[in-house]
Amino acid sequence: MPQFEWQGRRRTGETVGGVMTADNRDAVVAALRRQQVVPTKIKEKGKEFTLPKFGGGVKSKDLAVFTRQFSVMIDAGLPVVQCLEILGSQQQNKAFQRVLFNVREDVEAGANLSDAFKKHPRVFDSLYCNLVAAGEAGGILDTILQRLSVYIEKAVKLKAAVRSAMVYPTVVVTVAILVVALIMWKVIPTFANLFSGLGAKLPMPTRVVIAISNFLGRWGWLIVLALIGFAILVRLYYRTAGGRYNIDKFLLALPVMGVVLKKIAVARFCRTLATLVSSGVPILEGLDITAKTSGNAIVEEAIFKTRKSVEEGKTLAEPLIASKIFPGMVTQMIGVGEATGALDSMLSKIADFYEDEVDEAVANLMSLLEPLIIVFLGVTIGGIVISMYMPLFTLIQQIQ
Repeated sequence: MPQFEWQGRRRTGETVGGVMTADNRDAVVAALRRQQVVPTKIKEKGKEFTLPKFGGGVKSKDLAVFTRQFSVMIDAGLPVVQCLEILGSQQQNKAFQRVLFNVREDVEAGANLSDAFKKHPRVFDSLYCNLVAAGEAGGILDTILQRLSVYIEKAVKLKAAVRSAMVYPTVVVTVAILVVALIMWKVIPTFANLFSGLGAKLPMPTRVVIAISNFLGRWGWLIVLALIGFAILVRLYYRTAGGRYNIDKFLLALPVMGVVLKKIAVARFCRTLATLVSSGVPILEGLDITAKTSGNAIVEEAIFKTRKSVEEGKTLAEPLIASKIFPGMVTQMIGVGEATGALDSMLSKIADFYEDEVDEAVANLMSLLEPLIIVFLGVTIGGIVISMYMPLFTLIQQIQ
């Protein structure tokens, strides 16, 4: 039976180590956990196994399923540590499993659940941790977790809408351009050689197409490199504060896409703030978290300005109206919600409405884009074909 050298730490933070005889590495990990030791390094016959770092690699869908199951188990009266143990052992995602076991160990050592979650910001963001803290303080952790699961599921759906609105048109247009470029690069030179051999007199459209084809054949690689360089520069520019602001402003100003992105921003703002307010998070802290999770620099700036105005004693609706980003219907409904004391309910209704609007807007965008692409391809490829056949018609007339 192989021997394993191991190192680990106890709950008190004390570092310990030793040698253990076991069937395999998993058996060593299980034995150390029974001794309440967290293994950090295991070595067998000169082969070292360092345990991966916690966090990362966790999908929103996995988090939503975990949160919903966690809420059901808490509602059934199971202790938090036992819930984490069960859910962690059943988790298919190994990275998430390690995170849950680490959280369980921290809670078992006496830490609050929210504090244990905060140690893994790549999995549990500030919104998640603050809501869990509010649930622990108010004794309604099961209700908070249920709201969180609903929120994450809605966020996943909204993210899919963003992906459809941004990725699909880009991919389709790129494919269309590549098809035209392939025709110009490979097909047109064959016709050009044919016309040159026949000594045909080429009309202007044909000469233009052949000139473009020759240009792409000679400098096409340089155009590709320039486009790649431009994409890299845009990405680097977007990482700067000013670049992110300018690009997000440009995207919101686009004729059709901008409308979709504004609806997505409104839906995300209302859903996030509704979840926070209904869970007992103070409005100022809720606005701060909502701004950081908005996903758009323009919207983030508007929310931070709103937070400052609310801090000065103004209503929530006033600065939102001044921002000119949120539609009049939204600000009016928020104003009514503030006046009637039902802000969270009103925000949820607005979020539901705008999430449906996003679905409809994305569908409209797709239905608008598809005929435009068909027209583009028809005109472009049809124009190329006609320009290539024009000299043939001339040659046929000369033969007759």
